[in-house]
Amino acid sequence: MSLEDLLIARVSETGPMTVADYMVECLLHPRHGYYTTRDPLGIAGDFTTAPEISQMFGELIGLTLAQAWIDQGAPRFTLAELGPGRGTLMADILRATRAVPGFHDAATITLVEASPVLRDRQAETLADFAPTWLDSAADLPDAPLFVVANEFFDALPIRQFLRDGGTWRERQVGVTDGALAFGLGGPTDQPTLAPWSDTPDGTLIELRPAAAAVMAEIAPRIDTHGGAALVVDYGTWGEPGDTFQAVRGHEKVAPLDTPGSADLTAHVDFRALAQSAPGLAASALTPQGVFLERLGITARAQALASKLSGDPLAQHIVAHRRLTHPEEMGDLFKVLGLTAPGAPMLPGLSQT
Repeated sequence: MSLEDLLIARVSETGPMTVADYMVECLLHPRHGYYTTRDPLGIAGDFTTAPEISQMFGELIGLTLAQAWIDQGAPRFTLAELGPGRGTLMADILRATRAVPGFHDAATITLVEASPVLRDRQAETLADFAPTWLDSAADLPDAPLFVVANEFFDALPIRQFLRDGGTWRERQVGVTDGALAFGLGGPTDQPTLAPWSDTPDGTLIELRPAAAAVMAEIAPRIDTHGGAALVVDYGTWGEPGDTFQAVRGHEKVAPLDTPGSADLTAHVDFRALAQSAPGLAASALTPQGVFLERLGITARAQALASKLSGDPLAQHIVAHRRLTHPEEMGDLFKVLGLTAPGAPMLPGLSQT
């Protein structure tokens, strides 16, 4: 039985489900889930993340974290990544920081990963570093924490609420004419939506409770023991709108088409993330291209280019443009830094 059949049967038995519940089933179902059954990354997969495009991305992230670690007194610490994909970003971070005195000896490398398929890939990529895997951020140790999350929060489930007749109605996934279809629940009281109570009918707001739960684990550790968080993702500073999307084979498809076969994501609300970490200092939200240029990506690109020619050089030039140009990932992706109270802001970012 396909996941679509299972979901139709579930709706028929228990009624419509939230968009969040639909995302969880599609992404993490033990037999049919998108993340539990495949490696979705790369040219042959459904999407390509920045670390897979060029080593420069991870190198600069690594040096940023290393400088923040030095700025905070070089303690023994947890070096963690949330949703580490194939382990490429962490491998680049560790290669770039190999020459930083004491950094590797002080670090406990930790990967928060739910997918068994991706855990296997990470183990291959990071075989020389003996990382520790955790199921959730709640399992992180109580210690100084330097954590990076690249395209992690966008895949966490969202709930969607539509302003209608002066109240809120939740968008749901039900069944119409034997097929999955979007619909609306009845009027509901959502205190979290109070800041948008004066918005006009038709306004759609997305909430991501799972993101707040993750931040509730990370922020107290950084607040108490020191550290920093670096979040890179696509999103906005709290703008309303329907951003729920599905990607299959590097192309957008309908989110309800063949559940479990496509990556489901939605834009990250960076304001909500910052508000979920009230004890930490938040940076200004910064476009990825600006962040990387401040860290010297062009100089690094030129140094690497001097050793290349032909197709590798052409691919390298394309990769640099893709990471930084405003019409590619440069403006679409944003960077948010969060640091321990009183600590300097992460390099490449400015304090708000």
